[in-house]
Formats: sequence, structure tokens, C-alpha cells
Amino acid sequence: MGRNRALFPVYKFRTLRSINVSAPSVAPEDDPRITGIGLWMRRWRLDELPQLISVLRGHMSLVGPRPMPSSHAETLPKGELDILLSVRPGITDEAAVHFLAEDAVLAGCEDAERLYLERILPAKALMQIDSLRHSSIFDDLCTVTCTLTRLWSPRARQESVIAMRELLERNSH
Repeated sequence: MGRNRALFPVYKFRTLRSINVSAPSVAPEDDPRITGIGLWMRRWRLDELPQLISVLRGHMSLVGPRPMPSSHAETLPKGELDILLSVRPGITDEAAVHFLAEDAVLAGCEDAERLYLERILPAKALMQIDSLRHSSIFDDLCTVTCTLTRLWSPRARQESVIAMRELLERNSH
């Protein structure tokens, strides 16, 4: 789902084995559906590269809230969703960098999809809304630079794991 609730295809390299309709929409890094090369591609976010086609077609921008399936969008409060869908979705944003290791944090969870939808997605949405309220060209350039430098950094990934676990601990009480 993109700007003004418009549906559009999100291009990605396939990293999961065939998905049946009832399969969870969230895939932690230990999901058995992930192929061997798929795990490597997901770790380095190379599966996202085809989204540049959507940028060229005008469905997406480089920086903006990540596009989400309608089923995920339905779980957010209407006011928040309206703000997120008022702009073109992006390939990266501050929340994508902050939640860089969500697949690792969700690994081993009994119901990763529920945890994602009830606790992680709302936190991401609030971060995305805050970013939109304070966005500028300079901020977008910083976000792209930060994404490129942190994406392939093991230290950044570990920092993301720690921050996400702290978030989940805070929200569990």
C-alpha cells in the first residue's frame, strides 16, 4: 500500500520458498521458508534492490515510510495510517535503519507475526511519523548516507538488536 492507499507491486528478489496463502507475513531470520541464498540476500538487504524500479516508476521514493501490506496497515490507528500514507513510501527511512535487525530479534519467537504487528510496527510507525514531521532534503540525504554506512555494519546490527530488545522489554510491562 502506498500514497493515498494506492496498491502497487513491490519488487523484491525472491528469498522465500513458495508461500501458501495462510503463511505468516513476517519472516524472522530462522524462518524455514528462507532459502540459503535468501538469508544472505536479506541480511545485506540485496533483496530490496529491485524496488529502485518502483522509484523510477514514481510509486516509491528513496526515503519515506516503508510500504506495507494492507493486512499490516489495518492494525495501525487510522490517524497514524493517514499520515504514513500521505507520502510516497520509500526504500529506506530512519525506522528502517533503527529496526535493521528486526529479523534477528524475531527469531525464535513463538508468534513472530503477532509480536511484529502489536509491538514493533506501532513503534516503527511513530518513528516514521516523527521523521515525516521534521523531514527535509538534508535529512533525506543523511538517511540515505546512514543507511548505506549502517546496513553493512555488524556493529550497527548489534546496536539495533539491543535497542529493539530494550523496546520490547519496556513495552512488555
